[in-house]
Amino acid sequence: MKSGPKHHFPPDVPIWVDPERLSGAPCFKGTRVPVESLFTNLESGLSLDEYLDCFPDVSREQAIAILEYAQRTVLQAA
Repeated sequence: MKSGPKHHFPPDVPIWVDPERLSGAPCFKGTRVPVESLFTNLESGLSLDEYLDCFPDVSREQAIAILEYAQRTVLQAA
């Protein structure tokens, strides 16, 4: 069994981390879609709707919850 940093996210944040999958990259709960894909695609100019079309396993509610969590985290650090 691999050991590494444990990631704990608030229960309302739909992220799961499994060190045995995708090298432990944070993914949307219930999927193998890395959370990083949301930010990468939005940064490259895709709209949220286009992203969701490309990743049908991710719900709009999950994507919005991740974006809101990222916003709260950044603003708390400021």
